[in-house]
Amino acid sequence: MKVDLFDFHLPEELIAQVPLQNRTDSRLMVLDKDSGEIKHEVFNHVIEYLREGDCLVLNDTKVLPARLFGVKRDTGAKIEVLLLKQLEGDQWETLIKPAKRVKEGTEIDFGEGLLTAVCTGTSDHGGRILDFKYEGIFYEVLDQLGEMPLPPYIKEQLEDRDRYQTVYAREPGSAAAPTAGLHFTDSLLKAIKEKGVHIAFITLHVGLGTFRPVSVDDVLEHDMHSEFYIVSEGTARLLNEVRNKGGRIITVGTTSTRTLETIASANDGHFIEGSGWTNIFIYPGYEFKAIDGMITNFHLPKSTLIMLVSALAGREHVLHAYQTAVSERYRFFSFGDAMLII
Repeated sequence: MKVDLFDFHLPEELIAQVPLQNRTDSRLMVLDKDSGEIKHEVFNHVIEYLREGDCLVLNDTKVLPARLFGVKRDTGAKIEVLLLKQLEGDQWETLIKPAKRVKEGTEIDFGEGLLTAVCTGTSDHGGRILDFKYEGIFYEVLDQLGEMPLPPYIKEQLEDRDRYQTVYAREPGSAAAPTAGLHFTDSLLKAIKEKGVHIAFITLHVGLGTFRPVSVDDVLEHDMHSEFYIVSEGTARLLNEVRNKGGRIITVGTTSTRTLETIASANDGHFIEGSGWTNIFIYPGYEFKAIDGMITNFHLPKSTLIMLVSALAGREHVLHAYQTAVSERYRFFSFGDAMLII
């Protein structure tokens, strides 16, 4: 299966650079995964497509202000650090610019010494392992010194860092937002609950591998990154009950989808409490065991995310929907519009 099968033309001006003032003002394309029929809506109308007894599954991960700017202690050279994944204690896997200036033993100061780090080794894809030192609570220091790690295709400065955070974010650990959830407000979620739709939460900490381009020609040769997930006993029980009563399970985002499919694939379609690392790769031909529908944003050409969406709704339906989105001037990627596949 060639990666080029998932390519499409995207004019650069359709890549949303800033979020809308009101989250639910985003547009919503509704795609029938069986027929390919398309409807155009506003996002807060998503409630009209949800039924009593359905379950909406949200990823409650919280994005860390994971971009740090420091200086090398010995030379004063400027260093940019992006936290990717916490290892043991205060050791983190990071990406560094310029990486060639940071070798094992290099010391870096941030915020005039409020936070310091020493490089203790290297990791895959040119990453560096840093061991941090600080006084107090690490996340509080990070909140003081760090910036939001916006994706590389967003060039504008983010004025309100909370707009790259879902309203229900509560578990710190992501290097990127689960962006399908950015369209929800507390009032919309309240209205969805009042309709009799269940709300369930999982946690998957999003890594920057989400934005890593597929660099091989054959889909099957792509090496997926691993991300840490948690599914609670309460969420597993609720999902099993919804399924047994004939309700639909609708995930918000590819992160929630991959988490539930990881659990269900290992347990004959059932949901159980669990945590661990997943590198599940979903592409056309995959048989879904957990979900009935999904809310998602519009993704990069030739990305693993458009492959996942194509697995759910069919490649031809998805590419036609994307061509329609381009012609109708939908906004793409993290701060863009949404699609409901159902």
